[in-house]
Amino acid sequence: MNRPSRRAFLKSAAALGGALALPRDAFAEDAIPLLRAMPGTAQIAPDGYPTTPVWSYATDGIGTVPGPELRLRAGERLTRRLVNDLPQATSVHWHGIRIDNAMDGAAPLTQAPVPPGQSFDYDFVAPDPGTYWYHSHNHSMEQVARGLAGPLIVEDRTPWLAEEGAATREMTLVLDDWLLTRAAEIVEDRWDDLHAASHGGRLGNSVTVNGTSYPELTLRPGERLRLRMINAATARIMRIGLPGLSPRLIALDGHPVTPRAAETVTLGPAQRADIVIEGPRDTDRPAALLLDPGRGDWVDIAAFVPRGAPVEAGPSDIRPLPSWGTSPAPDMTNPQREKLLMEGGAMRGMEGAMYQGERLNFRELAASGMVWAFNGVAHGMDQPMFSAIQGQTVHLELINRTAWPHAIHLHGHHFTVLSRNGSSDPYRDVHDTILMDPDETAEIAFVADNPGRWMIHCHMLAHQKAGMMAWFAVA
Repeated sequence: MNRPSRRAFLKSAAALGGALALPRDAFAEDAIPLLRAMPGTAQIAPDGYPTTPVWSYATDGIGTVPGPELRLRAGERLTRRLVNDLPQATSVHWHGIRIDNAMDGAAPLTQAPVPPGQSFDYDFVAPDPGTYWYHSHNHSMEQVARGLAGPLIVEDRTPWLAEEGAATREMTLVLDDWLLTRAAEIVEDRWDDLHAASHGGRLGNSVTVNGTSYPELTLRPGERLRLRMINAATARIMRIGLPGLSPRLIALDGHPVTPRAAETVTLGPAQRADIVIEGPRDTDRPAALLLDPGRGDWVDIAAFVPRGAPVEAGPSDIRPLPSWGTSPAPDMTNPQREKLLMEGGAMRGMEGAMYQGERLNFRELAASGMVWAFNGVAHGMDQPMFSAIQGQTVHLELINRTAWPHAIHLHGHHFTVLSRNGSSDPYRDVHDTILMDPDETAEIAFVADNPGRWMIHCHMLAHQKAGMMAWFAVA
């Protein structure tokens, strides 16, 4: 498609459907709610374009892009039977949830991928409130790019919404990135594109908000609205602007932060941000959700449309979110010290790395589809990167010796950012995914309190597929 104008990022209704490969009454005797992965079509492109063949999640027989919002309260149990109606094996990862290892969905480490026509039961407790998401974790670079992702919202244990100084309403915004042909079809012949994998990943040419290009979002004048923003793209870094909306950041990756001004926020793939905005009282001035595609040329990707009577002004301060109270703080008196060195990619490369037990040079690695490495190992799934005893604080130094950014995600744990480039981090925010700039170093710490085998990988999913994948063990 041609380079989009400010209002021409693909527009869609995001409703889709498709024939079910399994009879609808196959599990009628079971009380487990279904989450069906299925082919379908969606109006991803603007009106007037054809619909786009996609893969989607459904809970009631009709798939949607993004998938249906799943919502529960902190401490409650989520149960879903994944039914695979796709032509590929699949699994579901519940991103950011500190979950039992067997339920993590990280095929093939924690479970076998679910073959076509088969099912798998997920059953876990979500301990921490916040904004999370679920997505495919088998052939994930392809399957997520086809649409297999949806929001997972864990509500606070104690009331926050509508309390004094809080927001009066909330809205989930799933930001996504699509690589489409002029016929509005997903580009199919570049799943193994090493050029993209060795650069920024599979970047799309169209951005959607909740499956729609340039949606109109209602906002009463003076109303405080909590935006739960999720970057579900496979590679695109979403730098978001909210001018004129008095934005205040209240959570990152689900974890509360001390409210602070956030005129712009940068979300790497898989990262989330909760932001409270306030509807402008001057309704003659349009407000928009802006994206910097990376050229310093801000474009509108959604409009905030004033509707309804103005809301009376409340306290100027934003009420902080309730603290988790469930996650232990790292004890830095005697941590276990580990390193994660990132190497490879275009414009830097590497002399060689271990792959499947054999030392290969860079040309040999590329011939095997590997162009990245962690600690000198490409796609290091044979043995753990490190092991920790349950309850041990791990101090992990991250070193990006490449020319490209990487969004490093730890499964099963959240970590505190201690420093960047040798300077103490002023906020010490808690994340499950950290965006690392080229040549940046960072120090993070977490309590290894969740036993099992846990993946650690780059969430630029082409980077993951091409070598940036490993795991650590908590005994």
